[in-house]
Formats: sequence, C-alpha cells, structure tokens
Amino acid sequence: MTRRINAEGLAHIKRWEGLELTAYRDVAGVLTIGYGSTGEHVKPGMRITEPQAENLLRQDLSRFEQAVERFVKVRLSDNQYAALVSFAFNVGVGAFERSTLLKRLNAGDYASVPAELMRWTKAGGRRVQGLANRRAAEAGLWAKGSYVTSRDVDAKPAPDPVFTKENISWGAGILGMLGSIFSGAGPVQYALAALIIIGLAVGGYLFIKKRVLPV
Repeated sequence: MTRRINAEGLAHIKRWEGLELTAYRDVAGVLTIGYGSTGEHVKPGMRITEPQAENLLRQDLSRFEQAVERFVKVRLSDNQYAALVSFAFNVGVGAFERSTLLKRLNAGDYASVPAELMRWTKAGGRRVQGLANRRAAEAGLWAKGSYVTSRDVDAKPAPDPVFTKENISWGAGILGMLGSIFSGAGPVQYALAALIIIGLAVGGYLFIKKRVLPV
C-alpha cells in the first residue's frame, strides 16, 4: 500500500496551491479548479465545494506519492516524505526522477536536500520569488523532526554516558586503594600497584571504546 502524505504536508500544499471553487484558466490557459486540479474532469463554469476540492487534491497527489515511494531508496520521516511529495507535485514526476536532489538523497546525503530544493526557483529561466518561498517552506518541512538513516541500517541509540555517579565513586575507591599501597612503599607494593594500574588501563580503554568510539 502506497504511503500517504501526512496532515501537515497536506496543509502545506493547500497553502501554496491556493483554493478556487470555480473553474478558471491558469497562465498557460489550462482549465483549473480547487487546489490546482487539472484534467478532463474540469469543465468551464464548473463549481465545487471545499471538501470536493480536498478530495480532488488527494486524488491528484496519489501519483506523486507513488513516485516518491518508488524512486526514493532511503528512509524518510513523515515530514521528509511530505516535503518531497510537495516538490514532485510542483515540478512534475519526470523532473523529480531526474533531479540531482534524488541522486544525492539516495546516496545517503540527507543534508544536501534543502540546498537542492533551493535550486528549483526559476520559471522561464527567471527566478520567481513565489517559487523561492515555496522551496524554503519545503526545506523547513523537510528539516522539521527529521532524522538521518538508511533503509537498511537503523539509526543507532545514543551511547551510555561515560561519567556517572557510580563510575566516579568506583574511580575514587581505586585511587584510595592505590594511595594506601604507596603509603607502605616497597618492591612488593610497587609491583602490586603496577598490576592494578595496567588492569585499570585495559579496563578503561574497553569501557570508553564501548561508549564513545565508533564501531
């Protein structure tokens, strides 16, 4: 079953498409109604209600939802998915499929998406402020509550903290024991202290490796 855009993404598209309940011709002369819906179902003089306009929008979004689901090979949060559906809805499925944005995203470069979105701000070779504003809003939606992970490798949980009250108390106890050993300094005491220090060094390395160093 194809993933559906979330409520926040739907509201985002509604804001940018605008609502017209009476059929009109856009700048290209195409009959349009509702939230930018076009096609044979739109007739001159046609009027619809707001719920009907939303139903048309959901129907129109279906192929763009399918395109994002099909072409994106990495995991997406709900808002990341919604941002890409909005982008594809605006530029078209073919442009989305051929975009550098998609190539970089599928390579795992999530951080490049906002900048790639901002490259799509021109119409007829000229920068359009309305498109720049929409791309900025999509970039904001992308970043909201986002995470970076791949489809096959889940994000790792945060490591346990290195310094806790228990660890500090343990370390203080060891230092106290070493102090008592050195207070009666002699060959045996020095040898015992050296063994303890070596053991602590090995144990400390393993402890820090488990919590801090990458696997």
